[in-house]
Amino acid sequence: MRNLLITMAYRGTAYHGSQVQDNALTITEVFQDALEKVVGRREDIKCCSRLDAGVHANMFCISFKTQCSIPCEGLLRGLNSCLPGDMAVCEAKEVPLDFHARYSARGKEYIYKVHNTIVRDPLMAGLVCEYPKPIDEKTLHEAAQAFVGSYDFSAFCSSGGSVKDTIRTIRRFSVYREGDMVLFAVAGDGFLYNMVRIMVGTLLDVAAGKIAADDLTSIIASKDRSRAGKTAPSCGLYLNRVFYDEIDLG
Repeated sequence: MRNLLITMAYRGTAYHGSQVQDNALTITEVFQDALEKVVGRREDIKCCSRLDAGVHANMFCISFKTQCSIPCEGLLRGLNSCLPGDMAVCEAKEVPLDFHARYSARGKEYIYKVHNTIVRDPLMAGLVCEYPKPIDEKTLHEAAQAFVGSYDFSAFCSSGGSVKDTIRTIRRFSVYREGDMVLFAVAGDGFLYNMVRIMVGTLLDVAAGKIAADDLTSIIASKDRSRAGKTAPSCGLYLNRVFYDEIDLG
């Protein structure tokens, strides 16, 4: 028996998230179809995270146990020959039998992309959040530091989540500009349902003058979702890194 870890990247525009659904095409279903073609059976796979419809991934990890003897390089080539053009396996490697793509993770980093200009880019449709109003990224970077630390983030969680423990630790949160693109990069030990998108939406409300930056601390303490900002669109969100080593998480 082997335990394999697959690292892949994908554009989530055409998919209804990562988790299998009865009436919608998902990342897991497409990957399992490709894996079945390569190894000859439908393996039970473990995903690193549950991502919403339209969310993208620069690094998405899947582990599974198999009797398949195909070398890792051959598995990578075989999978990529079966996957659609908006999805690709970047690495395949053997890991210890007790490794689990989700439960072995020490944390994750997300990046949210905002195209900040009055002229939208049609070539970026579905890949960024279009936001034409001015953004002072330095001010938002300073405001975002209110999220760094261990807090109960109930105010930044959409209804529908199943977790009971709403305390999470954010290790770092950076807001910076690259030309017309403003990027929000946040790393932590875990995230609640829609947490990153709500944090970004709240910061955009700070940029618009709807929420005062000084109020973020009290909003977190309130645990009141109605006090936080809107949920930013899914199209701008990318799972950027999955950390399996505490040192890498920082």
